[in-house]
Order: sequence, then structure tokens, then C-alpha cells
Amino acid sequence: MKPKSFWNERYVLKNYVYGSDPNEFVKTALSTLNNGRVLFPLEGEGRNACYAAQKNFVVDAFDYAEQGKYKALQLFERNNVKVNYSIETADDFDYGIEKYDAIFLIFAHLPPKNRVKMHQKISKALKKGGYLFMEVFHPNQLDEKYTSGGPQTIDMLYDEALLVGDFQGLEIVKAEEKEIELNEGKYHQGKAFVTHFIAKK
Repeated sequence: MKPKSFWNERYVLKNYVYGSDPNEFVKTALSTLNNGRVLFPLEGEGRNACYAAQKNFVVDAFDYAEQGKYKALQLFERNNVKVNYSIETADDFDYGIEKYDAIFLIFAHLPPKNRVKMHQKISKALKKGGYLFMEVFHPNQLDEKYTSGGPQTIDMLYDEALLVGDFQGLEIVKAEEKEIELNEGKYHQGKAFVTHFIAKK
């Protein structure tokens, strides 16, 4: 896992390093939901949380890089939206019990120990009938033809089998591994191999 200093140095750039527009998978997912309370863990500069708030969701988000929150708050102010954004680690954030109508894990990659702990808390944090949406880099992303970002260690990349195992208590709605084209700021550009995972409590 990259240290906080790595992310603060990345986010100090004036431009939004993954863009200020929402992730396409997030846009599609939100269009399928009724308004409710949603959570964006490891949300960085806030682009997806901002979009959800624009769509009249009640939005919570967190990250552990202060510079990410600083940029996110600027984005929220420019778009005249309110997001509850806190500075916390994935281990320390209080996810609550049956609190969220949907939780989005968008390129939210952690080492195995931290990942399992967060995924367990997320399962409990979903309301009955709530949805988990994930777009994450697949182990195939390590192939040299994929230069669009993501962790460079295989234990921080997620395939379908791993996610099915982590979320055994949820009903799997969709799980697919696919090549996509990313166009998200400086650090997510070009072909990528991802896992899309949707589950319901």
C-alpha cells in the first residue's frame, strides 16, 4: 500500500490527477438506483462522490490523504454540493451497520489483510437490499500492454473469484473480467483490464 505521503504528493498537482468527471461505471450504476445514502471509500479527489451528490444522493466519503480532501472540497464547492468527507484509513473508518443503500469501491485497492477487513465491514454496512458496486484492476493489468495505472503487485489486484470469496454473504448480481478503455485524468489513460462486480445484500 502506498504511504500517505505518496498520495499527498500526487494530489498536490493543480489538475485532478484522475480527472474531475465521474467514472463511467459509477455513472451507470447510480442511474439504476433510487436516491439514498451512499459511501465512497478511498475517494481521493472526490469526483465520484461529487457526481452522486449532484444526483441528490446523501454521500459519505473518506480517504487518508489530506490533499485529496482539500481538492475534493474545492470540487464540491464549485458544484454547490454537500458531501460528508472524512480523513481516515480503511481500517479506522466507522462503516456502521446496515447504514448504506449502496457502496462504491472504485479502484480501491488494499493489501490482503486490510482488504479482507474492509470488505467484511462493507458487507455489514449495507442495508438489506443495498448494493455493492466495484470496478477494480484485475491481475491481467500487470501485462506490459496495460499502462493505464493500478497497483504493480499481484496481491493488490482482484479477480472475480477473489471477490466472490470476500463477499460470500451477498447475492452476486454481476461479475465480469474485461478489457476497457480508461480516460480519467493523467494516471488512468488507455487500455485496462478490470473486474466489474455488483452484489446485493
